Amino acid sequence: MAKAKRIGILTSGGDCPGLNAVIRGAVKSANRLGYDVVGFLKGYEGLVDPVQYIPLNDKNTRGILSRGGTILGSTNKGRFAATVGVQDRVELDPELMKGVKTTFDQLSLSGLICIGGDGSLAVAQQFHEYGLPVVGVPKTIDNDLSATAFTFGFDSAVECGTEALDRLQTTAASHDRVMVMEVMGRHAGWIALHSGIGGGADVILIPEIKWDYETVCQKILERSNEGKRFTLIVVAEGAELPDGNLVTQEQEQLDRQTRLGGVGHIVAAEIESRLKCDIRTVVLGHLQRGGAPTTFDRVLATQFGAHAVRSVIQGNFGHMVCYNPPHINTVPIMEAVNKLSVVEPDSSAVQAAKAMGITFGDCKLGISPFKKHLKESAEADYDPSETVDEAIEALAKIEA
Repeated sequence: MAKAKRIGILTSGGDCPGLNAVIRGAVKSANRLGYDVVGFLKGYEGLVDPVQYIPLNDKNTRGILSRGGTILGSTNKGRFAATVGVQDRVELDPELMKGVKTTFDQLSLSGLICIGGDGSLAVAQQFHEYGLPVVGVPKTIDNDLSATAFTFGFDSAVECGTEALDRLQTTAASHDRVMVMEVMGRHAGWIALHSGIGGGADVILIPEIKWDYETVCQKILERSNEGKRFTLIVVAEGAELPDGNLVTQEQEQLDRQTRLGGVGHIVAAEIESRLKCDIRTVVLGHLQRGGAPTTFDRVLATQFGAHAVRSVIQGNFGHMVCYNPPHINTVPIMEAVNKLSVVEPDSSAVQAAKAMGITFGDCKLGISPFKKHLKESAEADYDPSETVDEAIEALAKIEA
């Protein structure tokens, strides 16, 4: 009797919408190729004593495409915590690795699909270096993995933030209030940027752009002078305060990343003390991780699952599937976790936001980033046949 071909799959790190779509995509693709699939419970912890897994098939993955969370469970703590910060790798216990290899051998795994963010993929990289056949799938609502244009879960988180701003706008306008909304984003401000633009925010504060209270307060006063009696402020949890401090919920942790949170309340309190205005703060927190995935995330996650199986079949181990529009490709896991993808302060999205009057707390208000291009264009079109006075007058109009 032929030996069964088997692929393992697990979900590690924080949960997010789309994990179940990856599982479903992988199971359906693998089954059609004659492979059995087993799902390990509670992330990497299910790989070693006590080993915990369940068979995955069409029956127990039916209907999970639209379901948030993960049917396999997940954890970002325990024996496989591989990072305590950006690129701060912690080597796994050799005895732990032996236990993982034993599980691989006993189950005759052709490959293991590891779904997770930078910390979880750092574990997968160590598995690969140990000689275990692994394939990575990028997962993070922060969208901060540089090797892929988008990670699933990001679009769903942005949708959550945008809808929250829509709701906050109506109540802020009704009571002439300043509303501060704190969103996730440890090292990257992608969620704050996209939900801020999509939800009509007036101020966006992100980790990549230094800001100050004076500029933020000036924006609020500017809107008030224009007859706009409310202001919407979005701040990423990882945005440093003007003094350079990061706001955390706990003391620094040695075995895992320290939980962030609370910057929204500090920003609100400082603005309130300066302007004596009515301010309310909303922290979305884990609301951004919960709920059903958006259509974009369902499609992307499904593709990731199917192409992860393709990588196993092709023996393309030590790689992570990635989205390079319009294609799903692969990249070495080491490259994927070596550098974070952060918002470029001069990116097109930031420029567009500033051009519409959104402030990032870092520049003089009312100045469009496109204005310098107008000036450059005028200088390029300079006609030497014009009088000096006419040329000066034309440039003065642009400067104004």
